[in-house]
Parts: sequence; structure tokens; C-alpha cells
Amino acid sequence: MTITFLGTGTSQGVPVIACTCDVCHSDDPHDKRLRTSALVVDSAGHNILIDIGPDFRAQMLHHQVSHLDAILITHAHRDHVGGIDDIRPFNWIQKSNMQVYANHAAIQSLTHDYHYIFEPHIYPGLPEVSLHDVTDARPFAVSTTVVTPIHGMHKDLPVLGYRIDDNDGSHLAYITDMNHIDPQEMEKLGGLDTLVINALRQQKHFSHFCLPEALQVIEQCKPTQAFITHMSHEMGFHAAVQATLPPHVHLAYDNLTVDVRQRTPR
Repeated sequence: MTITFLGTGTSQGVPVIACTCDVCHSDDPHDKRLRTSALVVDSAGHNILIDIGPDFRAQMLHHQVSHLDAILITHAHRDHVGGIDDIRPFNWIQKSNMQVYANHAAIQSLTHDYHYIFEPHIYPGLPEVSLHDVTDARPFAVSTTVVTPIHGMHKDLPVLGYRIDDNDGSHLAYITDMNHIDPQEMEKLGGLDTLVINALRQQKHFSHFCLPEALQVIEQCKPTQAFITHMSHEMGFHAAVQATLPPHVHLAYDNLTVDVRQRTPR
């Protein structure tokens, strides 16, 4: 199983429009971040997308993705669902509805904000979506791959992370836009090859983990390797921050592909 980081930035991306900070004007490509999303490819070749933000079209074209088997939604903020209208080519090519998994709060937002997709009398040519409510946190299957929802909080908003267990014996968990995980949900993060977790910046934030908090979660879960995502320009330069991290912890960056079971060298 592999995971490709399609985007690793926050809702504004990096660089931020009109920002004059040094990070936004960095020449290092690691400091250029689209909105956060990831593509997981299991050992059977199934493509599982995590979040479908406003950069979705460009991300699919860049990586030449030819099919999608499912989309896992963490929450319905626009930087995580704003690309849903662009699934239409996959509908046409695959001749089927897109299977979309989300919690109840996200489904309510999607059916309200994108009501034209979900109205009883569908206008021809609109996206075709089958919504699956996974609020109850029971594991479900995408083909032969087992997905377990992980509940957390994004300040006052309930959001989902996902643990993905492949038939090849690899174990991945993906968490973004959280700042709290209850102990019973933390138990789902044991025995991981790779943990992906959000850290907005180095200083504390009211609705996202900051870097020290993310490192605490990593220390508690003890994955073989961990990657930080959903970073703002306030995190600092990629190279400078990476130099401060433990050997098994990495700042993710756009277009990085990781073998979930293979320790990534520095």
C-alpha cells in the first residue's frame, strides 16, 4: 500500500495570496502546498482518495489518476470537499456513482451546500454520488481493504480520521484538522506502519494540533514512521523544521509518495 500526498497545505494553501512572508516567497518546492488531500493505493490497485478539495482537478491531472474507487471525507469544510463537482469525468469513465464515505455532520453539509447534486430529479450531467454515513465508526470495506473511522474534534466540529488496513499486512492511519482525540479512539492508532497527522504551525491553535501536540500523539501511538500534513506558512521553512524532528517523523510535502511499510530515509 502507498500513500501520495496530493496537497499538504491549509485552507489558504502556501503561498498565501498577497502574503509577503519569507515562507510564501521561498524558492524551495517543499514550501509550496496545495490544499490537503491524499491518494491511497492498496495492494490490489484500488484508488482511495482522502478528501476532495478545491485543487482536486489539478491534482488528478498532475498524477494522471485514471480511476477512483472511493472517497473518504474527513469533514465538510470547503478546503476538504470543494472539488466534488469535478468527479464527473470519473462517473462517465467508470459508468457508476462515486462511493463517498463521511460522518453525519459532513453529509448534512454536503447535501445542503451541493444540493443540486442530491436533489430527487437530477439534472443531466451533474456529479453522481452515493453517500455512506459512517458515523457509527464500524469498520467498512473498500473492495478487500478494511477502513476504520477514527472520531476526533476540530474545535466543536466532529471530524473523522481513517485507519486503513490492507491485505498485504500494511497499516496506515490518516488524521487531519483535529485538535482532540478521545482515549478510546487513540486505541485505534496502535500497531501502525505509518501515521499521517495534522500540525498547523508550531504555536498552539484553537482548532488544529500544533507541532508539539502532533509529536505527543506520535509518541503515544508509536508508529514506525509518521508524516505531518495540513501545514500553514506559519510552520516555517520545510528544511529548517525537518532538521528539528525525530528520525522517524517527517514533514510531508506535495507529490511525495510513501510505501506505508517502508521506513522513509531522511
